[in-house]
Amino acid sequence: MKFVKLLPLLLIYILTSCSSVRVSSDYDKEKDFSSYKTFAFYKKGIDKVEISNLDKRRILRAVENELKAKGLRISKDPDLLVNIFTKSRKKVDVYDNSYYGWYPWYYGYGYGFGYGPGYVNVVESTEGTLFIDLIDARAKELVWQGIGTGVLSSHKNVDEKEARIKEFVNKIMVLYPPVIEEKKK
Repeated sequence: MKFVKLLPLLLIYILTSCSSVRVSSDYDKEKDFSSYKTFAFYKKGIDKVEISNLDKRRILRAVENELKAKGLRISKDPDLLVNIFTKSRKKVDVYDNSYYGWYPWYYGYGYGFGYGPGYVNVVESTEGTLFIDLIDARAKELVWQGIGTGVLSSHKNVDEKEARIKEFVNKIMVLYPPVIEEKKK
């Protein structure tokens, strides 16, 4: 009987921990993104990010790998400066299943149906947002921003944490460079 009551909570946990990253981007339509060939990290901005240095390095490594895969290279005289920042917030979801009616429950060696009270589940999670800014190094202006938001689960090992960070960065960087539609005359 206890298992059946915990089953919805377990399903909610599984769904939220596997939830995907929601991404979006914004960019300057007047910029020629094919002209950007090199990048460097904007140290002043990155130093202000309030996350652990380990997570910063994980994010920066993932961004570096994504940009290199797109044909850009690191330079001391870059075309683009890369900056990141993060936000997080506690999220509380309340699932009210407190109805009176038929619901499945475990009985003996098989499953049956019974009549009885429902339940209310409260699930707390942390939702994180990662912003990746690409700044034109010469003009000193933001030309592209990618944003990824998703549930941050408390990973028990470093590999899981690193995989989640790579997932965030990969899904954001898929949107770079932007596909700019030609203006119709």
